[in-house]
Amino acid sequence: MTAPSDPNGPLLPWTLSFLRPHRSRVLLLMLLLVIQIGLGALQPWPLKIVIDYVLDERPLPPTIAAALAAVTGGNLRVLLVAFVLAGVLLQVINQVLTAYAMQLQVDTGQRMVYTLRYRLFQHLQSLGLHHHITTNTGDAVYRVDVDAYSIENLVMSGILPLATSIITLLVMFAILLRLDFTVALLALSVMPFLYMLLRYYMSTLSQREERVKELESNLIQRLYETFSSIRLVKSFAREPHEATRYAEAGDTTMRARIAVTWQQSVFGVLVGLTTVFGTASVLIVGGMHVMNGQMTVGDLTVVLSYLGAVYGPLSAIAHTTGQVQGAVAGARRVRAMLAIQPETLDPPDAIPATGIRGHVRFEDVGFTYPDGTAVLHDITFEVAPGQMIALVGLTGAGKTTLVSLIPRFYTPTSGRVLIDELDVRDYQIRPLREKIAIVLQDPVLFSGSIADNLRYGRLDATDAEIEEAARAAHAHEFIAHLPKKYDTLIAEAGGGLSGGERQRLSVARALLKNAPILILDEPTSSLDAISEEIVFSALRRLRSGRTTIVIAHRLSTVRDADAILVLDGGRIAAQGRHEDLLNTSQLYRRMCARLSVGKSLDEPETVDELIQAARP
Repeated sequence: MTAPSDPNGPLLPWTLSFLRPHRSRVLLLMLLLVIQIGLGALQPWPLKIVIDYVLDERPLPPTIAAALAAVTGGNLRVLLVAFVLAGVLLQVINQVLTAYAMQLQVDTGQRMVYTLRYRLFQHLQSLGLHHHITTNTGDAVYRVDVDAYSIENLVMSGILPLATSIITLLVMFAILLRLDFTVALLALSVMPFLYMLLRYYMSTLSQREERVKELESNLIQRLYETFSSIRLVKSFAREPHEATRYAEAGDTTMRARIAVTWQQSVFGVLVGLTTVFGTASVLIVGGMHVMNGQMTVGDLTVVLSYLGAVYGPLSAIAHTTGQVQGAVAGARRVRAMLAIQPETLDPPDAIPATGIRGHVRFEDVGFTYPDGTAVLHDITFEVAPGQMIALVGLTGAGKTTLVSLIPRFYTPTSGRVLIDELDVRDYQIRPLREKIAIVLQDPVLFSGSIADNLRYGRLDATDAEIEEAARAAHAHEFIAHLPKKYDTLIAEAGGGLSGGERQRLSVARALLKNAPILILDEPTSSLDAISEEIVFSALRRLRSGRTTIVIAHRLSTVRDADAILVLDGGRIAAQGRHEDLLNTSQLYRRMCARLSVGKSLDEPETVDELIQAARP
């Protein structure tokens, strides 16, 4: 599990922390950038020599005249060709280094993105069930898929170009000072304006970018909601309605993105104009210095080349400010997600859940959701290995929340949940969950082969063990008739299989896990009578020797239970065996009428009367 991140801490140290695993690449990249800056400082000089000492035929400085004369023999044409070739060579070397540095940047950036994506994915998995229930999926996907690129954009489109510009500025300014002090100061005169523009637009663009990202994540969520509920959409013929909702959300997102882009364009124009006026003023003053004999044309060429080297990266930053600000907004969203506390962290002295037999006991357990909704009150019961206990109650009675406390999907706010006389909070959470098998009412299957779905119960299971579990769950019969048998690919959520077939695969997966504790969220409530009998036969084998807790929605389920807990308003209103409760609990008799699909045991007149009678 990842440790929570501080969303309010400085952004720069957090960003740079992702460079630590790639120190060698970063150092090599920095070395290449320094070499490129050095080559950039040398590039104008061959042109200056050609202009001043070849074309203008000025006398060469005495210190290099003798050396050049020995090489060229004093021939200006040879000198021209030599320095043009020297300039070409510098350009070739610079281009090769630039291409390699770009490849290194992309390589390092992608590795950082992958690291952040993996960290985000790992952290999202560690968050509590309540978070995933109350937070839309589209936002989480957007943060992993899009916001993770913020780390690359911040470093490669922000920090790196800015650092390059600053170093280039220092080097070029030092050389400009030696050439002409006035021109050097004039070249720097645009910096205060650029700073003010950058500060103003960064402060406003960041908020707008965050808003756009929220809208874009909501747009993705709209897609998820529509396609995950496509059966409902088509059954109500609501395709035009969903298209209209998506278009309205898309229009809002588009307008917000266009507004941000317009602001970026204005900023880019202002920065471009600032550098243009800076270059123009240097050209005017430098030109006058040339006319007055204070500078040569070659010197002015060097100055203008250096200005391009300094203003170029600054202008590039201006034009990518939107991308940088989007990266800042994305980084903040990522940090906000990483700051959410994981569902539970194992204490240092947590006990490995090895050798669990499965004796479960609740002692005065109460639970309240983070929003203040109290769900369970003073729950006390126990169930031993080999026994089955059934939970019945009206919707909202707390049945699902109660069983969720056993694998620590939630933590009790009062009382204790014990397994083999130890509080579940004392166990390491993942080994604990390995000892619990859950068969849901709506079976969950992944896209992939049938064997892959069954092996999810135990990842190291052999093909023979998979087939054995399928036979025990009465799933082998229909699998054997499939085109590729266990290698048959099934669509997402088990598309192409019947409800009974999907549920038998779910039971086989639980059998393969071979856990001592079994939780059943009435896995037969949506099946027909024949499918129900087949699945029940598999479940009876699965329950053998295990501690079984079942949420019951059908009378056929509770009749087999060793004890039945009747939940009402988060409390145990009655408990006992089926026959005893029929005689002692009016609420249970009413519940049985509902569990029997309306066939009442004491002939109530209407379903409304049943519901009214079941209320305290």
